Amino acid sequence: MQIDDMDRQLIALLAENARAPVAKLARATGLARTTVQARLDRLERGGAIGGYTIRKGPGLTPALTASVLVSVEPRAEPAVIQRLRALPGVMRATTTSGRTDLLVEVTAETTEALDALLDRIGEAKGVRSSESLIHLTTKIAR
Repeated sequence: MQIDDMDRQLIALLAENARAPVAKLARATGLARTTVQARLDRLERGGAIGGYTIRKGPGLTPALTASVLVSVEPRAEPAVIQRLRALPGVMRATTTSGRTDLLVEVTAETTEALDALLDRIGEAKGVRSSESLIHLTTKIAR
C-alpha cells in the first residue's frame, strides 16, 4: 500500500486525537471531508490504520508500570513468550537487539503485586536473567 505525505499527516493527527471529527481533519489538511473519509477508509482497509484506541486517564491507569529487560536461553523464546502471555500484568512483549532479548511492559496496582509479577517473569523456564525499570513520571505520551 502506498502512503503519501498527506496520509502521514492524517495518521499523525489521529495519533494526537483518535476521535477527531473528519471535518476537523479536513480543515487541518486543507482537503475536502469526502476526500479525508476516502483516505481514512483506504488506510483502514490497507492496514496502515490498525484501529482506534484511547489513552486511559489518571484515574484508570495502573498505579505502577515497568519495563523488564529479559534475556532468554537459546531456543527458549517461544516458551517464554507463552508464559508471559499467561501473566495478566504483562501488557506487551517486544523482541530487541542488543544485550537483552525481550522488552516486556508490565503494570500492577501495588508494589507487592509488581514484585510478585517480576518474580514470576524471572522464574519462568527459559529466562536467563531479567532487569526491571520502574516508570516514574511520563514526560511525553503520544
